[in-house]
Amino acid sequence: MSHKRVFITGAAGFIGFHLAQRMLKDGWEVMGFDGLTPYYDPKLKQARLSILQAQERFLFEEGMLEDEGVLTRLIAEFRPDVIVHLAAQAGVRYSIDAPRSYVTSNLIGTHEILEAARACPPKHLMMASTSSVYGANTEMPYGETDRAVHPKSFYAATKIANEAMAHSYAHLFAIPTTMFRFFTVYGPWGRPDMAPFKFTKAILNGEAIDVYNHGDMQRDFTYVEDLVEGILRLSATIPGTEPVGPMDSLSPVAPFRTVNIGNGSPVQLGAFIEAIEAATGRTAERNLMPMQPGDVHATWADARLIEALVGALPRTDIRDGVKSFVDWYRGWNDR
Repeated sequence: MSHKRVFITGAAGFIGFHLAQRMLKDGWEVMGFDGLTPYYDPKLKQARLSILQAQERFLFEEGMLEDEGVLTRLIAEFRPDVIVHLAAQAGVRYSIDAPRSYVTSNLIGTHEILEAARACPPKHLMMASTSSVYGANTEMPYGETDRAVHPKSFYAATKIANEAMAHSYAHLFAIPTTMFRFFTVYGPWGRPDMAPFKFTKAILNGEAIDVYNHGDMQRDFTYVEDLVEGILRLSATIPGTEPVGPMDSLSPVAPFRTVNIGNGSPVQLGAFIEAIEAATGRTAERNLMPMQPGDVHATWADARLIEALVGALPRTDIRDGVKSFVDWYRGWNDR
């Protein structure tokens, strides 16, 4: 039996690792690509990668997205049914200090993926965007048809650009494309620059945690396995010509849509910290801080479109998801 093939960029990253694991389990052949950059501890990336490399049907190439022609060659050789482009320079705050890395990874790197898809078109090109594209919007929940034109960080600006770039290729070269907008993904094997990791580490070490905007923040925290389920179901949902309803973001001139993948219910930052306190059995010492540049006050995904496309996704309760993360973190820290 021939297996379906998927090419995943950022396969040693947090989301890419979980997606590759799930697709291998479901019988796909997976080719992973990752630059293993030192933005955060590469030991974490190597550990994820070694788990994947122990499995059959997993191939891996290390390389940089922005190196001209590399992705085109690999994709032409592997001939994937689906391409999932997750690799990016992530992080809102880092984009203030190191904007050029976002230009090379997110703009030039994404252009290389689009060129590879143009040369060897997959049945479905899927690419990561972010809830940060909603920027200064205040209407909640965020719907895919809302305007996304006021980014509050350079990271978000590069993701808006990615959506526009991908739309143009979808239109010009009829490449069926889905961009997914992620909402605050967390879970085991998560990134050290994100709140769950930072907070858990500090609380277990008896250190104070920095709580921005004095804790008056809301995030639509999305458990990584729920997100992966969404990506997997969407991989078989190729944009056509018929919208599924008035909330559909389907382009009038291209097989292209944007889709939110979120939990659909915002959680107060304080409640999230309480979930970590419950999972660790420790009380956090809170260092209350002002809002940080580039940050947004709240995020909340309108889930109507994804539910119309693929049905209701699992929604892991914040307490259960945080406990899974803390259990993993303790094991990782004891290595």
